[in-house]
Amino acid sequence: MKVIGTAGHVDHGKSTLVLALTGIDPDRLAEEKAREMTIDLGFAWLTLPGGEAVGVVDVPGHIDFIKNMLAGVGGIDAALFVIAADEGVMPQTSEHLAILDLLQVTHGVVALTKVDMVASDPDWLELVQADVAEALEGTSLAGAPIVPVSARTGEGLDRLVATIRQVLSQTPERRNVGRPRLPVDRAFSVAGFGTVVTGTLSDGDLIAGQEVEITPAGLRARVRGLQTHKQKVERAEPGSRVAVNLSGVSKEQVSRGNVVALPGALAPTVLVDVHLRMVRGLGKPLLHNQPVDFFCGAAEAPARTRLLSAETLEPGHDGWVQLRLETPVAVQRGDRFILRQASPSRTLGGGVVVNPYPGRR
Repeated sequence: MKVIGTAGHVDHGKSTLVLALTGIDPDRLAEEKAREMTIDLGFAWLTLPGGEAVGVVDVPGHIDFIKNMLAGVGGIDAALFVIAADEGVMPQTSEHLAILDLLQVTHGVVALTKVDMVASDPDWLELVQADVAEALEGTSLAGAPIVPVSARTGEGLDRLVATIRQVLSQTPERRNVGRPRLPVDRAFSVAGFGTVVTGTLSDGDLIAGQEVEITPAGLRARVRGLQTHKQKVERAEPGSRVAVNLSGVSKEQVSRGNVVALPGALAPTVLVDVHLRMVRGLGKPLLHNQPVDFFCGAAEAPARTRLLSAETLEPGHDGWVQLRLETPVAVQRGDRFILRQASPSRTLGGGVVVNPYPGRR
């Protein structure tokens, strides 16, 4: 199974496009409907022409909710990068693109939305397409197909679905090493069933009746039931969006950023060695002992930097860094991560976890 995730500036039509493609409104909160703006992660699924069901994670585009965006894009196979034709590349377009690049999301399609708004000016549409293609150059999404669409009129939707299918056919299958990990991006309770968590499964199958551990808390639970796209399953496969009904833990004991894994398979850590690439054009270098926010999977933790290969790390450069986390997280070697600065809010860089248990500097 595959999962695509939206990205792009606020009010460029991500949720509206997901609704047009899937028939499912990803904005589930009353506040989202009142404000007509996505605040938290939304979920849907798309059935491709060949019958394959694809999970869809819809993320907020407003900078105030960038942390929620980061919790949703860590487990995607491809990006549905949404840019409004009447506005073009905007600030969060650029930041979301930088995040996808740092996470090495190498497959995606650009949906150039709201083309009905510029239908009377074909020269403008051509100019915007050229501008978008230029923005993608030098990133992991360079050369991604650009499909003009209108969620209001339906123009281009069939072509977009066909392009998504083609892009996903080129993405590698998820590995199955028998060590399932489910980063929790949502936890809630259902009357009569109890605690339910959702996430994108990786590294192994989850099976109904299995005993699992919630890290970093170390709580034991049992898989009471599994659902994928609201269909009950006995076994969930890597790469699928999964809702897990857990017995033995309450909703209050599980939160976004926790990981569901097999007992003893994943130990939490507060010290992580990483290889970090800094975003270009930041203006200031990364300093030793600088406070940062660490994002990996659905987890978030305040941290301090320990530069291992230089006194400072300049924008656009890469280097070895050890991160001292203020709260424990469950990560593994090879996981991609993002570092951000809290104030002023901006993405500093990102990279790959090299050693999640270094023990010392």
